Amino acid sequence: MKILIINAGSSSLKYQFMDSVSGEVYAKGLCERIGLDGRLTHKVPGRDNVVEDIAMPTHAEAMAAVMDILVDPVKGVIASTDEIDAVGHRVLHGGMEFTASCRVTEEVCAAIERCIPLGPLHNPANLMGIRACQKVMPNTPQVAVFDTAFHMTMPPKAYIYALPYEYFENDNIRRYGFHGTSHRYVSARAIELLGGKPGLRIINCHLGNGSSLSAVVDGKCVDTSMGLTPLAGVPMGTRTGDIDPACLQFIMNKYGYDVDTMLNICNKKSGVMGISGVSSDFRDLETAAEQGNERAQLALDKFAYEVRKYIGAYAAAMGGVDAIVFTAGVGENSAEMRARVMEGLEYLGAKLDAEANRVRGQEAVISTADSKVTVLVIPTNEELMIAQDTAALCQ
Repeated sequence: MKILIINAGSSSLKYQFMDSVSGEVYAKGLCERIGLDGRLTHKVPGRDNVVEDIAMPTHAEAMAAVMDILVDPVKGVIASTDEIDAVGHRVLHGGMEFTASCRVTEEVCAAIERCIPLGPLHNPANLMGIRACQKVMPNTPQVAVFDTAFHMTMPPKAYIYALPYEYFENDNIRRYGFHGTSHRYVSARAIELLGGKPGLRIINCHLGNGSSLSAVVDGKCVDTSMGLTPLAGVPMGTRTGDIDPACLQFIMNKYGYDVDTMLNICNKKSGVMGISGVSSDFRDLETAAEQGNERAQLALDKFAYEVRKYIGAYAAAMGGVDAIVFTAGVGENSAEMRARVMEGLEYLGAKLDAEANRVRGQEAVISTADSKVTVLVIPTNEELMIAQDTAALCQ
């Protein structure tokens, strides 16, 4: 099936049009500055990119612009929107309402809206993307694929917070986890590469500007590093990761910050950017560290240390580990960071092959032949996962 995948942000809309079986991408692009002057960047493999300034007061106009360029006789890839079999939407937060992807109905839209308090920055935009598609493609089936759904198999001991239980009962405050579509894709691929053995214990390291780890047993998530929001876990590009909440109270009291200011600092000014003062881009940090920048080196060391700690914790939680998977921008492309993370994990029986680890952006086994733990690089493909879910629910 030919599936259009939509990832709507508050002022942007990413799209990808692809085949759900072969994974072939026919076209992809980005509508940005929605609500302002509007710009569309459209990419078709083998052709020059198209960049157009288009008025996009709302997501509806952005979606209409996507439809127009997909069917354009020169710039497009289809003769009619009838060739779009279905639309798959990435939705950030499904709360406790959704444990799997589902067809979009009015009831589903209402449930996504109920989850807005849990995902206030993303869910409203995701819902706008769905509504925009309904407006311009009223007869095309749509599917919602939730970032949180894969992690809903966690047992209560993993997802509950040690707060008064009433906050869980009344407000659904708990660990949810994110990057679920990526974690589901790479763990399934790892199981396939390891011969489909039952009961495999896998630790996924989705490392990038946003980073999360998950512990997966027999294809099901049993723990993950992000929490109620994507702010928890390891340090990231600009996010703090795990932190003593009393630090926030101390800073707020001293400098007179309100909660919104403090959360903005935690989300957008912290992480490796905050430590280094250089950049949130790990490539910039590696360059700066090579030039002797001690804070850049500290940021890299801190990141690797925290990822390594989570690997150790998840190995303990699962009673061992059969495979460690690296994915996402840093995990797939930085041999240096993979080596840093793996330092000291020999006690688990995990041995890195330095030569094999020189791979970048492609699937590979990077552990030695005698390693008891298989270490893999698996490029993530969230769009293919969304396309496959959409096709399965719409056929």
